[in-house]
Amino acid sequence: MRELKNHLYEQVARIGKALSSPKRLELIELLCQGEKAVETLAADAEISVKLTSAHLKELRQARLVDCRKDGKYVVYRLADTSVADLWVTLRTESEERLVELQLALASIVDHPSDLDGLDRLTILKRAAAGELRVLDVRPAQEFASGHLPHALSLPLAELKKRLAELPIDLPVVAYCRGPFCLMAKDAVALMRKKGYHAVHLTDGVAEWRAHGLPVET
Repeated sequence: MRELKNHLYEQVARIGKALSSPKRLELIELLCQGEKAVETLAADAEISVKLTSAHLKELRQARLVDCRKDGKYVVYRLADTSVADLWVTLRTESEERLVELQLALASIVDHPSDLDGLDRLTILKRAAAGELRVLDVRPAQEFASGHLPHALSLPLAELKKRLAELPIDLPVVAYCRGPFCLMAKDAVALMRKKGYHAVHLTDGVAEWRAHGLPVET
């Protein structure tokens, strides 16, 4: 009986082992945005293709990710949306318990009070009514894989030259990949300099979906 119990815990520990690397967690967050080739993941995570492949192998052995061939490329995706939910739960629990993480996150959102009165359902309702603009500043491919309802795709790299597409009298809620992503922070800073009323939503698609809200593709 003890051998059986040991085996059961060892199997669960495989998931814990796969999630024990900061870079593997980052790769999971990147795959929450949609499937990506190994080379794209390596560039986004700022590590070598060889190291990225090694991390992805660990995640695949734990059945957290899957892959397919696309010509000469190997494209990875999350095994299921429940893996994205697991990432959100792990990150949220870490934020609840680790003061160091709380302090680091506080440096990302400059004005958290700006979202007072703008909970997720209110954002959804006001966006549907045309009372505010939801702006997705991730790369266009990630937007196509899944985005918040009523969102406009305006990648950060294109924001400065396309800013005139946004009415300056309409409030803007910008989001990117989630609380650890800096793209929305940079977008909000740029828009505020140009006179826009812009706020930073720390939710990404994974967080939005984890709260039971719809995601469009």
